[in-house]
Amino acid sequence: MHSKKYPRASFSEVIALVNEVVSLTETCCAQGADPDCYDEGASALSAKSCEKDSPFPRHPDVAECCAKGGLERKLCMAALMQPPQEFPTYVEPSNDETCEAFKKDPKGFAEQFLYEYSSNYGQAPLRLLLGYTKSYLSMVGTCCFSPKPNTCFLHEKLQSKQISVLTTMSNSMCSRYAAYGKKFKYSSMLKIAQKVPSADFKDAEFLSEDSIRMLSKCCDSDAEDCMSKELPEHVEKVCDRLSTKDSQIQSCCQENTPMDIVLCLYSKPPAKSPKPADLPRPTNEDMCGTENPKALDRYIFEIGRRYAHVPEVFLSKILDGITRAVSGCCSGEDPHTCLGVVRSQMKREMVVYLAKAKELCGDYSELTFTEYKKGLTEKFSQKQPDASPATIKELVERRATFASSCCISNAPPRYCSTQIDIEVGHTCEKETCLLL
Repeated sequence: MHSKKYPRASFSEVIALVNEVVSLTETCCAQGADPDCYDEGASALSAKSCEKDSPFPRHPDVAECCAKGGLERKLCMAALMQPPQEFPTYVEPSNDETCEAFKKDPKGFAEQFLYEYSSNYGQAPLRLLLGYTKSYLSMVGTCCFSPKPNTCFLHEKLQSKQISVLTTMSNSMCSRYAAYGKKFKYSSMLKIAQKVPSADFKDAEFLSEDSIRMLSKCCDSDAEDCMSKELPEHVEKVCDRLSTKDSQIQSCCQENTPMDIVLCLYSKPPAKSPKPADLPRPTNEDMCGTENPKALDRYIFEIGRRYAHVPEVFLSKILDGITRAVSGCCSGEDPHTCLGVVRSQMKREMVVYLAKAKELCGDYSELTFTEYKKGLTEKFSQKQPDASPATIKELVERRATFASSCCISNAPPRYCSTQIDIEVGHTCEKETCLLL
């Protein structure tokens, strides 16, 4: 739980906090414990968190909590959480390495594994995370003392494949849900429009709302089986509505198990952008009126269809700009005039922004990584003929790192939002731009 809450903390910081909490619980839950035991112990724990050399996980808002007192301070401390890890770095060791570490120190191995796995996949529902880690540690305990450990590990991993995939996919989906918040519906509609441009707007809207229903119900659920029940039902709806629209979706929906279908759908790249008529733009009355409340939703869906080649994290910036501008204009004194000005400026900024997106991501998805870096070297060498080989190499590595992280269909939203701001800069020459 604490690794999930503090995914950027060190192992020693998390263990220090866990040991304190366990000690407090054992002391205060013992028969005959003082009624004020927990309250006094929790106060001492929060005071220790405020010490300059506190052994517990760090957080930039600790000082703000420490300025409070009593119950208010404890509640403030309890609410602190670190941002989740968007790039899981956990790598499962080999069978031999696993057994060597486990036999040497079973308790230490378990603690280290729980810390590493939970801090990497902490957005998965807690009970699901507990279920998988318990299953994994049981496998290690069994197979490391088996006459044929490798055969045992292979068999057990095949048996636990479904819960393993469910845990990692739940982490990814819940992470996106937490990152986008109220904008998740638009993000989901963009993703559907990009992967299946032939989808109907009503189907995309229905599936987006159903995914919100599922994630709002399961991501913070205490029920271990919430995701295992809800996700297959959602996948069935996806297949019912989209399999006739796209041959790759149809192929995914023929996989053997729900989790295999989920993996296939998740891995499906954006489709080739069709060449439909000009982008239909809603009228000012549609934007601000109540007669066509889904006008903005439909417009965002159409943007996704027409720009399937532009990574979703880039299009989300356009989405942010549009929703901010519409909200500002519709709440103003003269929405019609305001929207007229905004439309013109947004159109210019989108041209600049999409050109920059093409420059940054270019042929990344069409080439091998080696070919892509070779092309970057040629481009940077032509742009900066006087630059040293070391400078060119540095530019290539920076761009390649950006592309491999943010020019992909399932790019991490928080990280890439910040990186896009840095790489793109401003999209207008005014003091305040609509996009960046």
